[in-house]
Amino acid sequence: MNRKTDRKQQILDAALRVFARYGYRRARVEDVADELGMTKGNLYLYVSGKKDLHDQAVAHGLTRWQSKVAEVIAPIEDPVERFRTLCLSSYEYLSEDATLRTIITDDPTIFTLSPERDRFRAINQTALTMLQDTLSEGVRQGRFRDIDVDSMAASLFSIYVMYIIKTGHNSEEFQSIRKMYRDTLDILLHGLIRPDRDNR
Repeated sequence: MNRKTDRKQQILDAALRVFARYGYRRARVEDVADELGMTKGNLYLYVSGKKDLHDQAVAHGLTRWQSKVAEVIAPIEDPVERFRTLCLSSYEYLSEDATLRTIITDDPTIFTLSPERDRFRAINQTALTMLQDTLSEGVRQGRFRDIDVDSMAASLFSIYVMYIIKTGHNSEEFQSIRKMYRDTLDILLHGLIRPDRDNR
């Protein structure tokens, strides 16, 4: 990594901390510059303004999140376990990254159920592709039912986004939503009807 790239990452990390601390409205470009011990003018060599800084910082945070999840699922060959780990690690990451969690909670437009309004569509498309690939492999191996993979991936991703939008600031709220998410994942994997009660 060259010095300029390294400095850019430091700026985006600092911006995430500042936006989490103050929220978008109260945060200033000067606050990020102060956090880094640099001048506002130098900061403008990397970004065009506050909105650009915010969007680049959020994209940086989302990409880092996605990379961590990809790293976790990479060695898992069984598609069922890969699906379970993909779903759980994607959501559990927010328990580790309180800064990003705070920013997402403060700005629900970061995640949206409307693809047309998705400011981070390219990043989210990569996440959707991970899900599609996992489902496709499960269908190919006969571990999952024969489904319309694209349609099911879009549906599951919408459920996931809904939980991300619901994610709360404080850990108590987060724990409660996390339990709901885990229960929903369990139903997705095992069904709602008990096998011994399905008379069809």
